Formats: sequence, C-alpha cells, structure tokens
Amino acid sequence: MNTILVVAELANEKLAMAGLEQLALARRLAPTGTVIALLLGADKAMAEALIARGADQVVLGTRKAFDGYNSDGWTACAAAIAREHAVTLVLAAHTPRGADLAPRLAFRLNAGCATGCVGVEQKDGTLHFTRASHGGNVRETLRFETECVVATVRAGVYDALPADTTRTGEIVALDTAPASRIRIIERQREDSGAQRLEDARVIVAGGRGLNGPEGFKVLEPLAEALGGAVGASRVPCDLGWCSHAMQIGLTGKTVTPELYIAVGISGASHHLAGCGNAKTIVAINTDADAAIFREAKFGVVGDYAKVVPALTVAIKALPSL
Repeated sequence: MNTILVVAELANEKLAMAGLEQLALARRLAPTGTVIALLLGADKAMAEALIARGADQVVLGTRKAFDGYNSDGWTACAAAIAREHAVTLVLAAHTPRGADLAPRLAFRLNAGCATGCVGVEQKDGTLHFTRASHGGNVRETLRFETECVVATVRAGVYDALPADTTRTGEIVALDTAPASRIRIIERQREDSGAQRLEDARVIVAGGRGLNGPEGFKVLEPLAEALGGAVGASRVPCDLGWCSHAMQIGLTGKTVTPELYIAVGISGASHHLAGCGNAKTIVAINTDADAAIFREAKFGVVGDYAKVVPALTVAIKALPSL
C-alpha cells in the first residue's frame, strides 16, 4: 500500500471527525506509505491540523475557489491527484457528500467502489472491505482486482489519531477550481438542532411507536437534561413527523454515542446499522418482543408517554457532578 488519498470534509466550518477517522485508517493501512488529504474550501490552519493527524501532504483548495460541494469540481480534483500519485486507495466518509463522490470518482479512475464500509483491512496483500448488505441483515466482504479502489467508511468505526504537532508535511494550494457543468443556484441548510448527531455523546431517538410528531416534543426535554440530541428512525422521517436530518440508520446517519435511548423503535436491522456501535443502548417500547431489546443493555416495557417524562424528572433531580 504505497499511496492513499483521503477526502476530508468540513462540518459547521470545522474539520469533520469522520475525515480524521479516515486519516487514522489510512495511516494504519500504509504505516510507511504516503497519505494525501484533499481538503477543499478550507484554510491553512485546517490543513496543518490534518498533517498533525497523520497526513503527509494536504492538497488545499481555498475558500474562494471552492465554495461548497460541487460534484464535478471535487471529482476532477480527486481524480487528478489519484492519477498523479498512482493512488491505490481513496477513502471518504460515508456521508451524503462522500456517497455522491465515490461512484463518480471510481468511474473516472476505472476503480472498484465499496460504499458504507464498516471495516477495511489488508490480508495477504489484498484489501478486504466489509459492509452491510440485504438491508443490514447480513455483512459482506468484498475484494477487487482493480489497481485502485474508492471506498466510503461509516463514521465511528475507527478512532482518530491524537494530534501530533511535531509532524511535518507539505501543503499544496489550489487557487482555481476545475471547470464544472454545474451551477449552484441556491443552498439551504437543513437545521438538525444545535448539536450534530454524529458528535453527540447522548442521543434520544424516536420511532414509529411515538405515533406522531407530538411524540418528539416528549423526547426533547430528556435529551436536554442529558446534554444530548434527538434522533429518529426512518419511518418518522418518511411520514414527515421530523426532519430527515435526524434520521439514523442504513440510509441515514451512523452514530456512536456513549448512550443511545431508543424510544418506540422496533430495532430493525437497517436502523441498528446506524446505531449498533453505541456503547450503551436503552430501549423503551410497549412490545416486550421488539428486536431492539436483544441489542439493549437496559430496557423498559411501557408507554413512552409515561416513562420518558418520569425519567426526565428523575434525571433532573440528580445532583450535578
């Protein structure tokens, strides 16, 4: 494994943790190789932070030239770097942006493509990519015969390396964006709350069992008392009870909180694909046979409309540490 390219992202004008996790993975796969990070629409301080986290070189696109995500421009930049350095692996986070970029880039490079990976490892000189399949009911392991592979990896699978300010590396500036067929007319940011689900240490998530949008109003005080965020399974989002920005699961966000409270969530495999790596899962459900109880460390069989407010009162009554 000679050279790996990591496509880093920004979240709320800061380096996204998922990109730092991909750097750690790249460093593990190529301990003596070269790790290049592509960072577009950022500044020099962020590039230096990537070097401290494991990058040997950062290709930095200025904010003026790269204002927001543009699939044409990002694909062209990543493809040019991959060809110039004979990159054998491109890593990106499994975000909407990464999932959009990966297949486009793989086509440009005539490379294999594995999305939504939960594991990447090298065995006998060959990379193996593990990902969820069949709606999250099984996992498959892929390997490719192509010279290059493009992969997206779910957040929270790997830990980022601690910052090492003594590391040195090269920063290559890009002041001009490639020509693009795309013209951005307008951008609208969907509000997912004050705290990003991917960064939350505590998440209170609601499912179909809330029986309507009013149920999420019951969850909010509990999340606030715990210093956490409110999430959701797919059904409430599809029914319009809450924003799709709150969706957790195979087709939503992947989260790894210390505490995950699943309220009215059955525990389908496609939802657990997004939250199964939480350190502690607590389930609240009226159905004692719900699959979520098999994954939970603690469970309450009961009506959430009674259990959640009582739990909120009890938590607020605890002495602060």
